[in-house]
Amino acid sequence: MNETETEPVGWVGIDVSKERLDVGLWPSGETFSDANGSEGRERLAQRIAELGPALVVLESTGRLEVPMALELGERGVPYRIVNPRQVREFARAMGKLAKTDRIDAVVLARFGHSARPEPKALPDADRRELRALVLRRAQLIEARVAEQNRLLGENVPRVRKSLNDSIAWLERQIAKLDNDLDRTLKGNPHFAEPAETIQSVPGVGPNTARMMLACLPELGTLNRRKIAALVGSAPLNRDSGKTQGRRFCWGGRAEVRCALYMAALVAARHNPLIKALYARLRAKGKAAKVALVACMRKLLTILNAMVRDKTPWRQQTAPAAAG
Repeated sequence: MNETETEPVGWVGIDVSKERLDVGLWPSGETFSDANGSEGRERLAQRIAELGPALVVLESTGRLEVPMALELGERGVPYRIVNPRQVREFARAMGKLAKTDRIDAVVLARFGHSARPEPKALPDADRRELRALVLRRAQLIEARVAEQNRLLGENVPRVRKSLNDSIAWLERQIAKLDNDLDRTLKGNPHFAEPAETIQSVPGVGPNTARMMLACLPELGTLNRRKIAALVGSAPLNRDSGKTQGRRFCWGGRAEVRCALYMAALVAARHNPLIKALYARLRAKGKAAKVALVACMRKLLTILNAMVRDKTPWRQQTAPAAAG
């Protein structure tokens, strides 16, 4: 008996575009689609729920995939949002060089069957709101930096005025979001205590705390190795035969990693524990960036243990790390 006969509906892939949702099943290879609107998502989510798949796989596509993922999560359908680069490399390895929305949907389902990624739990509404606010603030900061850079090289008075007006508007929006985020954190007991714990560490400010709570809900629930791998701060091997390559960090959650890196940069100057670690690594001949990444990983380990144990920073000793 072949695989198709034993597993008629096992894994589902959904290729998301602005206008349409294409669904592929594996191992049957069946495909169907619907409009990417509220009614179309509801119909597809209900149809997929009735199939009872082992997992639904969606690609990360600039958050276009989020509404469909939420529809699935509300119906108790296991799903996972995956990195599109992983899926494209998988498709090439399987010899699938052609690319259409329907082909991509089946490839996603087949990827789920082969890779068996763990389903992702549906974030609660409060955390989804916090994440949206935090990411929106990051977008505004990026836009402000871009406008400030344009201003540096601009000599036309009217264009400079336009740029200054834009920067002023962005600063008002950022300040408003900061107030919204402060109210959100203080008004939610699930966020207020860990935020206070995280910010008790010298070098870690409110922006890092917000990013950790919004985009790293696993903080305090995993051991130090797993949390470092999840963020993308764990060094990976590049060895082959007798050749030992340089270790490097790759993958993970870029927005959390960037926030941690900036916090480590400050902590390397003002946090006694991190400062000593940075000085020790530099004395051994490590490059500045390598030493900072190690400080970032250490800082993450400390924060993970503090949130786990619900203990604030102590000046003399840091919390013990698990695992």
